[in-house]
Amino acid sequence: MTTPDPTPSSRSSRSARTRPPRPTPPKLIDIARWLFILSAVVGMVRFIVQLADREMLIRELRLRQPTLSQDDLDAAATGGIVFGLVIAVGMVLVYTLLANRMAGGRNWARVVLTVVAGAGIFLGVLRLLSAATGFTAASGLPVNGVDLAFGVVTMLIDGAAVALMYQTSVSGYFKPRPPAVPGPAPR
Repeated sequence: MTTPDPTPSSRSSRSARTRPPRPTPPKLIDIARWLFILSAVVGMVRFIVQLADREMLIRELRLRQPTLSQDDLDAAATGGIVFGLVIAVGMVLVYTLLANRMAGGRNWARVVLTVVAGAGIFLGVLRLLSAATGFTAASGLPVNGVDLAFGVVTMLIDGAAVALMYQTSVSGYFKPRPPAVPGPAPR
């Protein structure tokens, strides 16, 4: 049995490509990253505050499903809370991943964050308008001041983060990197 020869000539068949390291993100991009992560955390806290009102959840379930027993209502409320927490943690992780990719200079992540933040801002404005006009109350949708305040805070954070990502002083950071050049195989 022979051992493969680890000399460079035996590795010449493998063509490795190396990319020059991406420069450190500009300060505005780093701030935008942390603002997006903060927005996700504030959104999670908002969700936890909503889920903490277990009695309200059971009341809503009772209105929508009057045939359920108290045990069924309790089980449904608990399941909803657990599911909601899993979704909230997942959203924080996705926002963090996208924000870190954006800070790494990935333009696609910047675009995705812009679309998600834009949709959140648009829906938040619609929610504020429906609350102000009384549409939500007329429709029987529960709305409270704390929820609206959390919504305004996340809209402001998202808006600031998007504005920072598109400053002209940082736009060059998202330009494509030069193509990979052949280099020695990594060890």
